[in-house]
Amino acid sequence: MIDHRDGVVIPTRFDVPVEPLRRAAHYTGEPGCISAARHFTHQFLDQLRTEWCATIDDQSDGELLLLVSELVTNADRHSNGPYILELEGTDTSVTVSVCDSSVALPRLFARDPERIGRHGLEIVHAVATQVTVERVPVGKRVRAVVHLAGEDR
Repeated sequence: MIDHRDGVVIPTRFDVPVEPLRRAAHYTGEPGCISAARHFTHQFLDQLRTEWCATIDDQSDGELLLLVSELVTNADRHSNGPYILELEGTDTSVTVSVCDSSVALPRLFARDPERIGRHGLEIVHAVATQVTVERVPVGKRVRAVVHLAGEDR
């Protein structure tokens, strides 16, 4: 909208919606990819702080890095090909998506502190406010949303 005062045009809000910050990276599964995905996420969060003035406290920062680690590790271990990490964020939330070539959907096991391994999706559900899994033409996509500090978490 635009307001007119004494012949001066004063914008009162954006006429065009602002797009979220989006970044994506492709990984081959070679050694070092999980670390590279964490570094990519760290850079994304710094850019989100700068461009969106997002308040990302240490807890949210750590949770997002953990979430990326879990999802990328799953893709690395269970797919027979490359995978893609997609990040989308605003000042209130970050969505992490990982696409890989495996058609096998991840399973959420019941909590069992004595079980060794298979806690990845349990961790993802504990950290994220929303988790979705869907088949895509070349495999599957796991998407998780994390609300940032100051928001209802």
